[in-house]
Amino acid sequence: MTARPLALTVEDNEEQSALLRLMLEREGYDVFSAADTESAVAAFAAISPALAVIDLRLPGLTGVECVSLVRERFPDCRIVVSSVLDEEEYPHADASLPKPFTSAVLHELLEGLAA
Repeated sequence: MTARPLALTVEDNEEQSALLRLMLEREGYDVFSAADTESAVAAFAAISPALAVIDLRLPGLTGVECVSLVRERFPDCRIVVSSVLDEEEYPHADASLPKPFTSAVLHELLEGLAA
């Protein structure tokens, strides 16, 4: 049996985090959720995510800083930034997921990353 890929989500809103987890699990991912950059960084030693979905508006270290840390520690990890901010304000990432989004939009985004 093939292991499911791991997705790291960094989202401080509990409802949005739970919804994103559900959507990613339906797409075939195991999900590790962190509510802030510090929690995500603390878990780095134990995880090796194939995908990271990072909210840009986080408490403490920003989502932009989180993107940089994930890119540094997991150079092969696909990074998706998600925010209500204008896309011009997004850092460099493999894809963007402006909020609000639907499961269909997430599905299309993941298919695009897999291609």
